[in-house]
Amino acid sequence: MDRPSDMQVARADTTRLTHDDYVNLPDDGRRHELIDGELIVTPAPVTRHQRIARRLLVAIDLHLQATRTGEVFIAPLDVILSAYDVVQPDLLFVSNERRAIVQDWVRGAPDLVVEILSPASRRADEVTKRHLYGRFDVREYWIVDPEVDAIKVYRRAADGTFPRVAELAAADGDALQTPLLPGFSIAHRELFA
Repeated sequence: MDRPSDMQVARADTTRLTHDDYVNLPDDGRRHELIDGELIVTPAPVTRHQRIARRLLVAIDLHLQATRTGEVFIAPLDVILSAYDVVQPDLLFVSNERRAIVQDWVRGAPDLVVEILSPASRRADEVTKRHLYGRFDVREYWIVDPEVDAIKVYRRAADGTFPRVAELAAADGDALQTPLLPGFSIAHRELFA
């Protein structure tokens, strides 16, 4: 299992790294991301993380095959929000309305971003990336926490804020739904089985 000490942040003294710098990094099997020009490196996820990601991917993909309302992608896939901000969310959904951002990589804000927490990514996912996604007009952000089988949902409000609108727990018998995918639902217990 990854430990918090496994996460490394490489900082250039006064120079922020750009996407051009990022694409020239060697492939070392770890996840590389840029946030405000700082390189964030985390280890590969553990198996439980991958099982949850797979279940969520399959559920969303089956829904999208029926509705043809967009595409879902799974990491690793670069999402380029700016020259200094390149992330690899665990899952992301891009609606047909925003499909122009799907190019060689995703170049712009997806409609939905999902991050599945690990000890090495917890702070970055819950704080740093949440602010980043809010700033770049992601419409909805799910933080999936396998340690407590909970999901926090943040959604863009009409006033431009990015508040938490739900926290789902298996004990409550909740199901994960979103207005971005009308008719989509996955039982919380099924996701964390």
